[in-house]
Amino acid sequence: MRLLFTSLGSFGHTFPLVPLAVAAREAGHDVVFATSEDFLPQLTKAGLETAVAGLAIRDAFGQGFGQVFGEAGPPGPPGDIPREMLFPVVAKVFGELMPKRFMADLLPLFEHVRPDLVVSEAGNSGGAFAALKAGIPLVSHGFGRVAGDDPMATQIRDAIRAHGAELGIEIGDGLAFGGSFIDICPESVQDPGFLARTRRVPLRPVGWSEPGELPPGVLDKRRPLVYLTLGTAMGHAGVLTEAIAGLSGLDVDVLVATGPSLPEDALGEVPANVRLEAWVPQAALLPHVDLVVHHGGSGTTLGAFGAALPQLLLPQGADQFSNADAVLAAGVGDRLLGAEVTADAVATKARHLLTDPTVRDAARVLSAEVASMPSPAEVAAALPTLA
Repeated sequence: MRLLFTSLGSFGHTFPLVPLAVAAREAGHDVVFATSEDFLPQLTKAGLETAVAGLAIRDAFGQGFGQVFGEAGPPGPPGDIPREMLFPVVAKVFGELMPKRFMADLLPLFEHVRPDLVVSEAGNSGGAFAALKAGIPLVSHGFGRVAGDDPMATQIRDAIRAHGAELGIEIGDGLAFGGSFIDICPESVQDPGFLARTRRVPLRPVGWSEPGELPPGVLDKRRPLVYLTLGTAMGHAGVLTEAIAGLSGLDVDVLVATGPSLPEDALGEVPANVRLEAWVPQAALLPHVDLVVHHGGSGTTLGAFGAALPQLLLPQGADQFSNADAVLAAGVGDRLLGAEVTADAVATKARHLLTDPTVRDAARVLSAEVASMPSPAEVAAALPTLA
């Protein structure tokens, strides 16, 4: 088969599709992966054939802020704007700007590639719209837990439905595009409404990250190792500073992935048991970690599920609040919201998560559920039946 994968260009939206795309290529299918130009080097490192489609997310948000706030611009840096004020910008970006650009780029690309099946990442409605317009069989591919009635998710869905109506495409509940949905979220923590209305094809979440060496002190650790990250898009120096202050007072070593959104010197001097890295190969790191303290991004949340790790979530935006709810409900971790993130609170909750056998047992149960899900190779073998 000739397969075209497409996703929004970001770590959290692109990397979840890479294991299946690679497995499909290894199974003998012709695979092309289309996303924004800035993310093509990541896919090339995975050995995939690539094509340019869509806007870089930072460019889309630049346009969205301009259209929503006008010439005056937003009332302060994005990280300091109240979450509710960002809803219209996010809806504009994911419900209109990105879908329109992806459609404009993908329709002519389809003429060149002539795919038998399009695998479109769930956040990229433009990929789904383009496939439906071209009459090509479509499969959606999730990137994590589907947010239920979260206000931001609701505004995005409304904007996508409005865009679909302009194209003459009717969209069902929960953005159902009529085909199967490849779901990398374990069923026990997935949104019940989504499970009830979706033709779900489970796929084990297999972490993928750019190959690289693990930092010193990971493989030969002598005490518990805590991994702290706020991901690649929502780094916040104030939150990280409080978390570092709390964790560094415990009898642990702390590895901090600062990510690309923070300047190198944003955190200043740190205690001796804390190591700062701009980037780490997260998929390779997680098996060596004892606790993950993070933003609640889907990739980190699912990776911790698979590695049977307790989690402390400090959600910053997007689907992270929904993921925090799921972690709490599953008994595999805890959360701190907004002003609750203080050094003392982080230390108290981290100490509990590192020592509570109930949390560890729940994490092992969830890890076993992840391990029982079909592998990328198994789902790749089933792709012809989904078309």
